[in-house]
Amino acid sequence: MHSRWRVLSLVFLLCSACDEGPKMPGPKEQAEGYYIKGSAEYLQGNFEAAQASFDTMKSLSPEDPRLPAAYGELYLSMGRLNEALTQFETALKRDPKRSTNWSRVGFIHAQLGHVEEAQSALRKALALYPRDYNALEQLAELHLKRGEKEPAIKHLLLAAEVSPDSLKPPLVMRAVDILTGDGRHPEALRLLTEATSKGLRDPLLLTALGDELVRAGQLPAAATAYREAASQSPRDPTLWELVGEISMKLDKPGDALAAYRESLRVKDRAIIHVALARLHLGRDEREAAEQELAKALETVSGTDVREMTELAGLLVTFGRKADALRILASLSAEPDHAKDVELQLRTATLARELKEEGIVASACARIAQTGTKLKKCP
Repeated sequence: MHSRWRVLSLVFLLCSACDEGPKMPGPKEQAEGYYIKGSAEYLQGNFEAAQASFDTMKSLSPEDPRLPAAYGELYLSMGRLNEALTQFETALKRDPKRSTNWSRVGFIHAQLGHVEEAQSALRKALALYPRDYNALEQLAELHLKRGEKEPAIKHLLLAAEVSPDSLKPPLVMRAVDILTGDGRHPEALRLLTEATSKGLRDPLLLTALGDELVRAGQLPAAATAYREAASQSPRDPTLWELVGEISMKLDKPGDALAAYRESLRVKDRAIIHVALARLHLGRDEREAAEQELAKALETVSGTDVREMTELAGLLVTFGRKADALRILASLSAEPDHAKDVELQLRTATLARELKEEGIVASACARIAQTGTKLKKCP
């Protein structure tokens, strides 16, 4: 009997607890929930919803040390730089050893044109965390604005070393662009060779490597670099075109043919059909060349100057000089090309051969307007 009473008493107590319902979270727990919600909204780009969540969090836990930085990131993304700066400065008062806050303060000062303040804050960020790639990159940009190219390159490469893999290629390319802009191509080639040999097989870097190898006269290596870049760039037909052009210069028509076909698989372009026509002519395959010429005429865009002039040259090769002149005359008469002396000379020369004196006079007049002095036109 007594044991039954104990069991019944236990059931009664459990049921009484159930009647009380679930325990409501306190202000601390609620604030945490709003912080998580606001952070999620921020990451999704819902800035107004994020601010509403952070505002509610602030009402529940106004002294939470995470709040100023959260507001700072939000305002920074919204372009409200002065408000963001105020928030990050508040965050630093609460947590002066958080490197990210110093990095953000430095970035904002840089955007506001406060160079000295920016450099000071960024150096403090790096003193706390030397692998802060954002701070390193921003310091590089500040050096670059001052014309200090060597420290800019140094900081860009340091940033590349410690940044996520996806950010490494653009940082290296910034350094490469500084070098090539100064005409320091051998240094650019060494940097690109080193970066790609360390595993950065990014199409951006491989293409730049190909460009520098061409400049250095290392055509086989350039073709290899372009080929790898092309294989990683399924929407870029020009890389396969470069492989084809180099293969032709290396007297490898088979490799060129394969590369041009790959380019056509990406996009059907007249310039490639012109190149294929010339390739077939070089092999005495006139019928195949004529077929490519027909395809070129079908696919020509009419807006690409290089494509149009190459097509005109091919028409001349086939003895269709009048058709070629029509293309050149139309191009040379366009205002955008009026100062293209090479195009005007080419047009005038062919027009002279075909005794089209009106076209000759117009092309020569446009050359004269550029200030170019010629003994005779043409």
